[in-house]
Amino acid sequence: MPDKYSSVQSDGSILTSSEPVILVKDLYKSFGDNHVLNGFQMELYAGENLVIIGKSGSGKSVLIKCMVGLLEPDAGKLIILGKDITSLGREELDHLRTEIGFLFQGSALYDSMTVRENLEFPLRRHDNKIADASSETNLLIERALDDVGLKHTIDLMPNELSGGMKRRVALARTLILNPKVILYDEPTSGLDPITAKEIIELILEIQQQRKTASIIITHDMDCARVISNRMVILIDGINYVEGSYAELSKSTDPKVQAFFK
Repeated sequence: MPDKYSSVQSDGSILTSSEPVILVKDLYKSFGDNHVLNGFQMELYAGENLVIIGKSGSGKSVLIKCMVGLLEPDAGKLIILGKDITSLGREELDHLRTEIGFLFQGSALYDSMTVRENLEFPLRRHDNKIADASSETNLLIERALDDVGLKHTIDLMPNELSGGMKRRVALARTLILNPKVILYDEPTSGLDPITAKEIIELILEIQQQRKTASIIITHDMDCARVISNRMVILIDGINYVEGSYAELSKSTDPKVQAFFK
């Protein structure tokens, strides 16, 4: 793993961080005899898009659920923004979650709520993040929708939106609390190639505009190629190999090459 991560920003400046915003060390998680994570290790740095790929059932979704406290690991450390979430109480974990955005696979919008109400939901749940809920809520909702190009959908229902629009609204909901870290679970799954490309471009724009650090779980190798600063291949419950897309695509290891065919 690198000692220091640097990225070139849109203005030409170099963003450098020697301290990871996420540190995963010796993480284990099993379900009965199914050993999913077997000492997984990983670091995510400020401003970085890190892609994690692996076969279905390899543990990618389990890893990301451990990161947001939806699953409790059996052993290991999971330090996010300087806090080991495995040792946090419920209130502390809930507060930390406001700093972590999570784009669910399939968008996970509430069908009975308008777009506005879907975006209001995290604000109501974490009202400590805004100074004056009554005056600031509308501005935050409009800004988040504007960031994804869907301000005009504010009073529509989810069933009035296309699949790509739903994914954008879900991303706006993720952005509304201004998270420092965003976790994307298969952001392009189920989308046609043109819409998938638009989502990829949007994720890159968010990285540049909001200076977020992101983990992207994906099977889409074109998405990985375009979006990643660094990639991790998850095999047998461990960080089998990591590097840039260009580096890994040249690997002669059959297990690595299988992902690039």
